[in-house]
Amino acid sequence: MTMRKYTLKELEAWNERIEKIVKDENLDCYPQEFEICCYEDMICYEAYVGMPSHYAHWSYGKAYERKKTLYKYNVEGLPYEMVINSNPCIGYLMRDNTLLLQILTMAHVYGHNDFFKNNRLFCDGTRADYTNERFKNHADRIRSYIQDPSIGYERVERILDAAHALKFQTSRVIGIKKISEEEKKKRMLKKYYDEIKHTSILEEKKDIPFPDLEKIPLEPIEDLMGFMIEYGKLEEWERDILSIVKEETAYFIPQIETKIMNEGWASYWHYKILNQLKLPQNLHIEFLNRHNQVIRPFLGNVNPYYVGFKIFEKIEEKYGREKIFEVRKMERDQSFIRRYLTEELCREMNLFQYHSRAKEVEIEEISDEEGYKAIRNTLASNTGMGSIPCIKVVEASPKDRSLLLVHEFDGRELELAYAYETLRYAATLWGGKVELRTIVDNTKKRILCDENKNIFLKNE
Repeated sequence: MTMRKYTLKELEAWNERIEKIVKDENLDCYPQEFEICCYEDMICYEAYVGMPSHYAHWSYGKAYERKKTLYKYNVEGLPYEMVINSNPCIGYLMRDNTLLLQILTMAHVYGHNDFFKNNRLFCDGTRADYTNERFKNHADRIRSYIQDPSIGYERVERILDAAHALKFQTSRVIGIKKISEEEKKKRMLKKYYDEIKHTSILEEKKDIPFPDLEKIPLEPIEDLMGFMIEYGKLEEWERDILSIVKEETAYFIPQIETKIMNEGWASYWHYKILNQLKLPQNLHIEFLNRHNQVIRPFLGNVNPYYVGFKIFEKIEEKYGREKIFEVRKMERDQSFIRRYLTEELCREMNLFQYHSRAKEVEIEEISDEEGYKAIRNTLASNTGMGSIPCIKVVEASPKDRSLLLVHEFDGRELELAYAYETLRYAATLWGGKVELRTIVDNTKKRILCDENKNIFLKNE
């Protein structure tokens, strides 16, 4: 398709028309800013998770070189747009895009903008007013440790490697106030005395054990990163680096938890907005082509744009326009799919569940009266943080530096090669022996990492 030349004034004029429709449709957005960049800048922003300022790490450079090479040889394309959850909201437009693609992208970005400002996970879990300043401050702090002669790049990289390996082993519940250890002790004591009080037979009271208030942690916790910050054998600058990675992970978790909803919402609104713009015929034909490219089904995989778009369309058709705003505000991908992915939609999208064995593919479920429920539940379980193993800290001994972790097994096994390396990183931060309990081939297993980072796999 031949690219049409356009001017900055043209983009500004189209943006004004889009903004008017956005207001008329009652979308509630942060002030919107757009930055036009070349393809190399877009690759760089994508590699550095969209942030204009970010701390240095080899993994980002690796991602940049990989994406640049794939793009150069036409193996992989670039995203049409990239948008940051910040106030003001920043959207990147690639200079090489056609005029229509810029118009579609701007409308798409306003959909994301409204979602960022109003979905409860973003309201509770991120501080959009300070996004850019926060990431710049993090970059400055890590740069200062690298430049410190007593620390240096290699030691900083060692901690960052470990932090990146464990960063998603953090609290998955957004917006819930953390309970202090003292408060937990009070609750444990209250529960103990309530049990004593309600025991009817005197002899039974002896069987109620007094809670161990010295245990670390008092009860199993999933925030391994937070635990390492508090109890790991670390220097103060190392704790600070872990805190930075933990804070940035918390910023991105709402985006991970709402990928299908967020992209579906943005696609829904770019479609609605462009249909109201009264585009010239040549632009309208390109719009239909581009829109279909965005929401086309993927073979053997899930296109979040497609699934989210179809569900929002069906919700509006069934419940009305107000309902989609309510859903946009309250849900995350798991609840969104469980509540609104119906049998009718599964059939319409030709969804099925399959399993690959060697060179064969086995169809497990199809979208019939019973099969759609299994498809829906599998899709919901594998969205967001549900696709990441949950590892809990069960018991720690600061004296002999031993740490016990347990994998919350849900039928999906750990990939042992990754588990071994991740356990080594955990041992690095903990400063001692680490044990992980899990299930492999229907057998309870113990993965042990000693002080020398040697790994042993044993039956429990």
